[in-house]
Amino acid sequence: MDSETHTRIEHNIREHAVVLFMKGSRGAPQCGFSARVVQILDSLVPDYQTLDVLSDPRLRDGIKEFSSWPTIPQLYVRGEFVGGCDIVSELFESGELALKLGVEPEPVSAPAIQVSDRAREALAGALEGDSEVIRLEVSPAFEHALSIGPQQRGDVIVELGSIRIALDRLSAGRAEGVSIDFVETPQGPAFKIVNPNEPAKVEPLSVHELKLKLDAGEALTLIDVRTQAEREIASIPGSELLTAEVAEKLEQRGRDETLVFYCHHGMRSRQAAEQFLREGFTKVYNVSGGIDAWSQEIDPATRRY
Repeated sequence: MDSETHTRIEHNIREHAVVLFMKGSRGAPQCGFSARVVQILDSLVPDYQTLDVLSDPRLRDGIKEFSSWPTIPQLYVRGEFVGGCDIVSELFESGELALKLGVEPEPVSAPAIQVSDRAREALAGALEGDSEVIRLEVSPAFEHALSIGPQQRGDVIVELGSIRIALDRLSAGRAEGVSIDFVETPQGPAFKIVNPNEPAKVEPLSVHELKLKLDAGEALTLIDVRTQAEREIASIPGSELLTAEVAEKLEQRGRDETLVFYCHHGMRSRQAAEQFLREGFTKVYNVSGGIDAWSQEIDPATRRY
């Protein structure tokens, strides 16, 4: 390692109480292991230093030599090398990482989880012994994963008769009120997980579903996010162009009103829909395929361009 890189590493470790050498940044991790450590640190401390090894190959190789540790991410706390993702995760689950960081580990209560009789039977049938548990993971994006394995140190356990559900501390904090069912799908039986803590998201709406809603007279606001020139070529009846005036009027509406966005093919409208979702609206839809799909599948008289 060259002296400049060595000095840079030493300076950051000396000047910052908590330093994470990672792939990407705190706001945009570029690998799952770095993302996991960021989630853990975010849950414990408000501020810490990160250095992106992907932006500097010398730093990427240098920190491995500096710590004699072969992988990234790497965490340092008050000048001490703590370890990589696995070690950080273990220390977090045991509460030891909080103590290293100088914070009191918050107790984690077992969340209330409901499991249908059919799901309970399917899960119990997959267990091969008393030592195995059902593991439920809930990501920051509220993606859910079920697996089977041994209980791990620091697990939060939910006892449900014939089955035990194990969650890590972060997942447990996102799982209150979760319900698990076992349902039939076009692809066959599958587990269905509903999480009331999941934030609202933009829902896709097919042109056929939109037609049904319009024909039924459902209360909704249909918003065209294209340009005026495009709208003059063709439009979906009952829609209005998203102008500054219309946007201002929407801001005065109740956040539980239904907003449906469309554009030419569904790309621009999704971005607009996500913006209104960030502003607090909870029933936001994006028309899949846009007006082009409408003209092909619903109204052939609608001019294509």
